[in-house]
Amino acid sequence: MNDHAHHTTGHGGARPGGLAVSEDGYTLELDAPILASGTQRVAFRIIGPDGRPVTAFEREHEKELHFIAVRRDTTGFQHVHPVRDETGTWSTELTLTPGAWRFFADIHPSALGRTLTLGADASVGGLYEPRPLPEDTATAGIGEYTVTLKGELTTAAASRLTLTVSRDGVPVTDLQPYLGAYGHLVALRAGDLGYLHVHPESGVDAVPGPDITFVVVAPTGGVYRLYLDFQHHGVVRTADFTVRATDGDAHDYHGHH
Repeated sequence: MNDHAHHTTGHGGARPGGLAVSEDGYTLELDAPILASGTQRVAFRIIGPDGRPVTAFEREHEKELHFIAVRRDTTGFQHVHPVRDETGTWSTELTLTPGAWRFFADIHPSALGRTLTLGADASVGGLYEPRPLPEDTATAGIGEYTVTLKGELTTAAASRLTLTVSRDGVPVTDLQPYLGAYGHLVALRAGDLGYLHVHPESGVDAVPGPDITFVVVAPTGGVYRLYLDFQHHGVVRTADFTVRATDGDAHDYHGHH
């Protein structure tokens, strides 16, 4: 399985993706940049250097395209896998609340030979009530599940982040594979939603919980939002965290705690 580790600058820090709607001749073209709130069908194309929709992609983490939607205040995170028709138009359903949204397409066009993340803004009509960024936290609760984050996010080197899943206080040891591993982690930089490529340290040959370990490099210091998708009993759940990255030598990432 390919991973995204080659998305680095060579200067010790990762280069965030998703900050541009076009890169290396590829463009994320939304059918509609203005959408209604609620459950909506979202359609888009990846336009290639020849001006035509791309239909040849390499699979990464078991899918030809990963589509991430998040509101600009970092709420409403959704990681979905759209369906492509023969013309190159992708479509999926998203649950949207009023506000400014960012959509990401994580792709590996066959003709390009590497992964690429494109990002586009969309606006959802209605009364927008932005939420403040959550405080730095090492624990996330999702119903009866608790996920704990250990590790330091730093610009100095690749960091190991270990996320531990428990249910009603009991470690979960029967996680189900999701996208070629026991979890999928997306990291976004607060302020501009720069998209970091994170890869699992091991695939489905690893122990199925309670620990899932990822490798990530922060491109800069500052605050990041992390979203872990994991599957248990046939349901994919998302745990989210707020983490502060340090420049150089890392200290305890949640500082004041």
